Amino acid sequence: MTLQQLKYVIEVARCRSINKAAQKLFISQPSLSNALKELEEEIGITIFSRTNKGIVVTHEGSEFLGYARQVAEQAALLENRYTKTSSKQQSFSVSAQHYAFAVSAFVRLLKEYEREEYEFTLRETRTYEIIDDVKNLRSEIGILYLNDFNRNVVQKFLREGNLTFHELFIAKPHVFISSTNPLSEKDFVTLDDLFPYPYLSYEQGDYNSFYFSEEILSTLSRQKNIRVSDRATLFNLLIGLNGYTISTGVISHKLNSKDIIAVPLRVEEQIHVGYITHKHLTTSTLGRIYIQYLKETIEEELQQL
Repeated sequence: MTLQQLKYVIEVARCRSINKAAQKLFISQPSLSNALKELEEEIGITIFSRTNKGIVVTHEGSEFLGYARQVAEQAALLENRYTKTSSKQQSFSVSAQHYAFAVSAFVRLLKEYEREEYEFTLRETRTYEIIDDVKNLRSEIGILYLNDFNRNVVQKFLREGNLTFHELFIAKPHVFISSTNPLSEKDFVTLDDLFPYPYLSYEQGDYNSFYFSEEILSTLSRQKNIRVSDRATLFNLLIGLNGYTISTGVISHKLNSKDIIAVPLRVEEQIHVGYITHKHLTTSTLGRIYIQYLKETIEEELQQL
């Protein structure tokens, strides 16, 4: 087993494709396939299974990748400390529901990361895909929420993926609306107040279950429903159509227009927002810094509520 083979495995897991990984690594696809086969034969496990949807990390492979990443990171630290050559490009990935604080912390990480080369990824994506990304080590950290309604189902998926949920904060539900919305002058709103207005939510693709909704109270019947796939579109529709969505109330005015405001929603609900990590993966230095920035960003923005 060599450090180069470990780097090959890590890149294939990140790309989910031997062909794409080979291009990134500047080697031929047959050479990469042979290197992976030799490694799997040497250690006696199957790291990747091949499906019609691409490469999937096996359960044993997931544990192996956790150790491989630790070895590769320690090797990079040794190179940086004891060689005069410039450090190689590093990678870091986060998958998150559509939270502005996740973006704010990511921006801060990039601003303070003093390297000439890096490859960072922030995926604002669907709930199931966040779980799948961290499970298969495409992302080191995933950000989502739990509440009384979705907890059992989501935690089942987390257990099956060897994932751990770490709570960041507990939020009382708010609605995001336009500052010109007639409801913007209220100290709080009720579900009856919201009934005439268009309800905006994030679509969840093939896993469009109520349990994977990014918004609480997803089972309620509403007369006007609009599903979107990105935060910019949602905010534009909040303004243009006087629509609303339900979230934590934490909104970054550094990144988002002050035309969007948060108003408390009077319901007996709580939103437990946190991040997920893989049990077999030790959090990297970049991951630890990002988590700290998450906590600091959230604390700053909660003070503005």
